Amino acid sequence: MTEKKIVARLTQVGIVGNMLLVAFKLYAGIAGHSGAMVSDAVHSLSDVAATFIAFLGVRLGGKAPDRQHPYGHDRLECVASMVLGIILLATGLGIGWGGIQQILADGNGAAIDPAPIALIAALVSIIAKEAMFQYTRYYAKKLNSSAFMADAWHHRSDALSSIGSLVGIGGAMLGCSIMEPIACVAICLCILKVAFDILKDALEKMLDTACPDSYEQALSDFICKQQGVARLDALRTRKFGSMVYIDAEIGVDGSLPLSQAHSIAEQVHHAVEANHPEIKHIMIHENPVEA
Repeated sequence: MTEKKIVARLTQVGIVGNMLLVAFKLYAGIAGHSGAMVSDAVHSLSDVAATFIAFLGVRLGGKAPDRQHPYGHDRLECVASMVLGIILLATGLGIGWGGIQQILADGNGAAIDPAPIALIAALVSIIAKEAMFQYTRYYAKKLNSSAFMADAWHHRSDALSSIGSLVGIGGAMLGCSIMEPIACVAICLCILKVAFDILKDALEKMLDTACPDSYEQALSDFICKQQGVARLDALRTRKFGSMVYIDAEIGVDGSLPLSQAHSIAEQVHHAVEANHPEIKHIMIHENPVEA
């Protein structure tokens, strides 16, 4: 399956799946007299916007370089990830604030009598959203897409929200409605942690942050093993969107003709890009090594 088809499939699954869940949960919330399920349906509605933003970020980020953007548009995917992170942040805060307000208003929670269909809707939502999370995360890793990875975690946040609804509805049916707002506050903390991680990752990629030490060490070992490389004098890495840019200085035999030294640098360049698909470009500079 091509990258374009994968992106289209992820977008279809996200939008269609969420719209079906929104319709079912809204019906279950109204018919089952469950305010928690109605709120859960509204949360799922935000996932539709999140999937569309991820799709837009990946499509725009994949545009070819042009005169105004000679290094490409990869950072647009980071912008999409940041927008998704902010949506998650707002969602988490909204859920948490609603739970706190309900706890402060009445220690015993609101007196509700939800019907079994609301409980069934919560179970269906948990299973469906966890499946969508696993599916989206699997292909996000294949695409090396931070935007779709953020969208995957948005699916997981919705699953967590539905767990809160399940606990709250179940508690209310057993006469302990205070469990719902308490669960909402706990879920809020989980969602805020995910939002923080997404925003942190996107910001690092926007700021040309260096790759981890373990990545640089593995890359250094790979370059040093290439034929004609006497040593590695310098290695600088930077994240550029979902891709990586490399600047390296290698030492080659100083007695070699310039054309041969240049050929060694080219071979290293091609070998690194062929074995590291996440590297968009590597610049190799050769330094003479005295015999």
